[in-house]
Order: sequence, then C-alpha cells, then structure tokens
Amino acid sequence: MALFTLSLRHLPRSRCASARARGSIPAGWLSHDRRGNESESRRVIGDQMSKHARQSILIVGGGVFGITAAIELHARGWQVIVLDQGRVPHPDAASTDISKVIRMDYGADEIYTAMGEAAICGWLRWNAQWDTPLFHQDGFLMMTRDREMQPGSFERESLEFLTQRGHALGRVGAADLRKAHPAWNSNVYRDGYLNPSGGWAESQRVVAQLAGLASSCGVVIHEHAAFASFLENGTRITGVQDASGRQWHANLVLVAAGAWTPFLLPHLRAVMKITGQPVVHLQPENADAFRPPAFPVWAADIGRTGWYGFPANAEGIVKVANHGPGREITEPGQSREVTVAEIARFMEFLRGTFPQLATARIAATRQCWYCDTFDGHFWIDHDRPGLLVAAGDSGHAFKFAPLLGGMIADVVDGTPNAWAHRFRARTKRGDGADGARANL
Repeated sequence: MALFTLSLRHLPRSRCASARARGSIPAGWLSHDRRGNESESRRVIGDQMSKHARQSILIVGGGVFGITAAIELHARGWQVIVLDQGRVPHPDAASTDISKVIRMDYGADEIYTAMGEAAICGWLRWNAQWDTPLFHQDGFLMMTRDREMQPGSFERESLEFLTQRGHALGRVGAADLRKAHPAWNSNVYRDGYLNPSGGWAESQRVVAQLAGLASSCGVVIHEHAAFASFLENGTRITGVQDASGRQWHANLVLVAAGAWTPFLLPHLRAVMKITGQPVVHLQPENADAFRPPAFPVWAADIGRTGWYGFPANAEGIVKVANHGPGREITEPGQSREVTVAEIARFMEFLRGTFPQLATARIAATRQCWYCDTFDGHFWIDHDRPGLLVAAGDSGHAFKFAPLLGGMIADVVDGTPNAWAHRFRARTKRGDGADGARANL
C-alpha cells in the first residue's frame, strides 16, 4: 500500500466526500476509508507497480516537490534515487523554515481552492498517522483596512467563494477584532474573516518526516551530491553527473530543484525567475499573547501589502513575512542577508498593525528564495526526452504537499489528473495567479 496517500475523512467529512464525488482527487491517491475502498486502492497501486517494475527515476532535489514525488513514485513501482546538493532538509530550501501557511483561500480560483480543500484533508490524515502532529489547525484570519471588504478584492472573493462551497467562515469587524484578537490594531483593520480550517505546518520537520518515510520505504537518498551536468544519449537525457564526478543513470530524470531550477536549466529562465523574500523571527516577552485562538495564522491586507505571519510556536517565536515582489536573485551564491532597509520596513508595518510586536527582540532573519513562474502557477511537465521538471513553487506550493507527489507521479505516468493541466509547460502570458501575492 502506498505510504503517500490521502484519506477523505476530515475537514469536514462532507467537504472531503464532495471533493471525491466531483472527481477533483484522483482515485489512485486515496487510501481506504470508512466506506470500504481499500480493495480498489490496492488494485490501482498494484497495477501501477506492475507497470513500472524495474524502471528507474533519478530525482534532483530533496525538497517538498522531490521528496513527495519520490514516495509516490516508489509506491507505484519505480526504483527511486534522490540526489541533493546538501543535507535533507537543505538549510537553504524554501521549505526549511519553522512554518508555512496552510490555507484553501484563493479568491474565486476554483482549482486552487479545491486543491486547498483536498490538501487540508491530507494534512489531517498525516497528523493521524504520524507520532507528532505537524499541522496546526489554528485557523486563518484575513483582515483588510477597508471599512468593508471591497468587491473584487482577494479577501472578499475568498469569503464569498468559500461560503458558496459550504464552508462556515466567521466575519470579523473592528469590534470583533478588538475583543477576540486584541494584538491587532483595530483602528486600522476593520473588516475580514476567520477561516477555522486553515492553519500552519512545521515545514522543516515535515520535510524531515517525509524524507524518513521515503528512506524507510526504499527510496535511496544521497546527500551532498550536487548536480554538475546531464548525461545524454543523442537528444535523450539518461542521467546526471554530480560535482564529484560520479555518474548516475536512470530511465528518467526529474528535476525538482526549487529555486536552483533556473540555474540547472537555463532555458527556463524565460519563464522562471528567482526572488528572495525577507522573513523575520521575533521573540516577544509575552509569547502567550500571540498564541491561538487570539492570534492564529494571519494576513494583513495581504492582496495589497503582502504581509502575513504566524502565532508563537512552542519556543515562543513569532514569524512575520512578506509575500510580495521580493528581490531578484541572479547568482546561486548571492547574499541571503535581510537588509537594514528590509528590517526597517518590517518594523514600520508592525508598529501600525501589532504595536506590541514592534518592540520584540529579533531572534533571527532569513531570505526565502522562491522559484517564480511568470504567471505564478507551478511547472510540472516533461521537458525533453528522459527529463521532467517539477518546480515553480511561486511562494505558495508547500501547503499542497499532500497532493504534490500524486500529481507529479501522474504526469510521469501519463495518468489523467484533474489539476495537472494548469501546470503544464506553457508560453509566457500574463502574470499574478495567487491573489495573496502583493504586486507592490
């Protein structure tokens, strides 16, 4: 039975069941549930294992795209080797931080909303399977500075679309904010809503957990094996050579190298770029004032400003970040230091939004590197014979971790998938897929 599977028993059960009925979650991703579908799931997985017996795939990159794909492909019968340039989780990977937002709120975008719903079911399943739950369903609070959320805004469209889909959301006005969420400046933020289904995941620990699962089920992970070049036979990619000179051969190569992808595949720079996003970890004196339910995961007029953050974790650290244009990265060795000017911008925001946090000690800073596609959609497709690419996180992929492996494996297999068409290779047109991404 596949280790990387989804059950649809959670959040709420009716939502998961309706997602399955619509066909938005491929049957091959499901483990058995209370309706007795174990035999069908075993049949699908057995067919896939038979189809791919003795086929090998080499995955370049052990981040959330690569490691989830490794688990799913191994479950389908592939022999899987993962190469990473450092240890897994890699300290510079986008997912290597204390937290990532888990949300289904995507304006009126039906595909991402459905994926978000399904992913949260998957996160809850993982919580039930793992010794330590790593998804914290503390809710997701989105506030705007408007007296009333404006028609067409990201927040208003998310509220209306999720309500239409049957989700029970709580409208939050200035008076509600003052009473239930006192850390906020209710004179500035006057309308929004709370989605109790959202929350956050301990992202670095999640990748470590998944890497452990991959190793235990037979995936071979080689750390400190940096990519150097592709091996080719005519027009077909047949493997890679690492920086030590060792050659690795496989039937198929999957590049899932996150922000390093455009460096490895320069021809994709026409449709992908790397941006650095500043992140600040704060340690307030009274961490309890910044814990749920008073202080859940939050977004502060995010469609216009890009500001978002998290409740205090077990160590009392409050993470604040910006989901905006960022700083363009052109070299792999470029500085990851958060600048004085960026920190000043954080402090200005905090003084106007969470005055008590503005005086908190800065415990750490980091620069999170996104692999941005031109339109903000992921990039999961065949590139040339023998080579696939799964990248282009665009700063919003981690929440879909329970779905990514299945979707990537479906593209590898050529298996129909309800969502994969959005992430095919494509020509440059338009931009701005995620309404939560500020275009400052």
